[in-house]
Amino acid sequence: MSQKQFDLFSIGRVSMDLFAQQIGAEFEDVQGFDTSVGGSPVNIAIGVSRLGLHSGVLTAIGEDLVGDFVLRYLEREGVNTAFIPRKPKTRTGLAIVAVQPPDRFPLVFYRDNPADIYLTVQDAKNLPFDQIRAFMISGTALSRGSCRDAVLYVAECCRANGITTFMDLDLRPDQWQAPWDFGLNVRTIMPNIDVIIGTEEEFFALLDPDPVEIMEGKPVSKAQREALPALLSDLLDRGNGRRTLVVKRGERGVSVYRAKGDIMHSAGYNVEVLNTVGAGDAFASGLIYGYLQGWDWARSCEMANACGALTVTRHGCSAVFPNRQEAIDFIERQDNF
Repeated sequence: MSQKQFDLFSIGRVSMDLFAQQIGAEFEDVQGFDTSVGGSPVNIAIGVSRLGLHSGVLTAIGEDLVGDFVLRYLEREGVNTAFIPRKPKTRTGLAIVAVQPPDRFPLVFYRDNPADIYLTVQDAKNLPFDQIRAFMISGTALSRGSCRDAVLYVAECCRANGITTFMDLDLRPDQWQAPWDFGLNVRTIMPNIDVIIGTEEEFFALLDPDPVEIMEGKPVSKAQREALPALLSDLLDRGNGRRTLVVKRGERGVSVYRAKGDIMHSAGYNVEVLNTVGAGDAFASGLIYGYLQGWDWARSCEMANACGALTVTRHGCSAVFPNRQEAIDFIERQDNF
């Protein structure tokens, strides 16, 4: 294994998360909350840290107590916080979630003037690129403010330094001004991305020139699903043979697309769902862990699926992401079932 200081660095949004303690209660009937830290790129940094890797994050917090909470939480999780600036006259993000299994999780974001959208190229210049093995970029980080420039700079530096770049498409429709803005902005960074992770809906929003229905929260239709392989093939053709697409298909598992028609399907695990919030980030953590161990995509997806499956059976997002031994034990139990 490389002796570099960081196995993974990530860039993008962060928030203090409040999860309802009353499982099944309507949002207006919630009486108390458990605290954690969220935001897709930060969750993934936490996830790989729990699996035993060294991670850090480039995000930003306000000069507020919520920012203090975020720093303390990340430090306890073993995530390096040395490169997280405080932005004056901003607020650290906040997310509040009710939990109504199996498929309702009302979520309220408080992202009015959030600190992380003010990340700058200068903030990114402080990063030790020669000490980073892989970088995770969040699609939402391209949606607002000077953070977009910081992300583009990071992607170029990663390419120049031979750092493997992952992108979690991380579609949050309410963070974009118009339906087509997501694809227009995210496609600009594709030449510098090695591995793209997303759901079918997210890939369709990325590749369709007018994804209005997807941005309105409607699921991918049968016709759209049938059209998706051709869109993915085109995206691969423009990747000079080095691009990998990881398509999450919910209960149908995950598919990995590579150049020249190389497609690998991996079945998911059948578990009882309590809370799906953060499952995709746990999945990405397991996938990156496997990749950085030198595993093939089949074994990496097995670890990713295990991390996601364990997370959905628990309550609390990043607070309940599995450690390495938990994930390995889970896989062995399933194999022996």
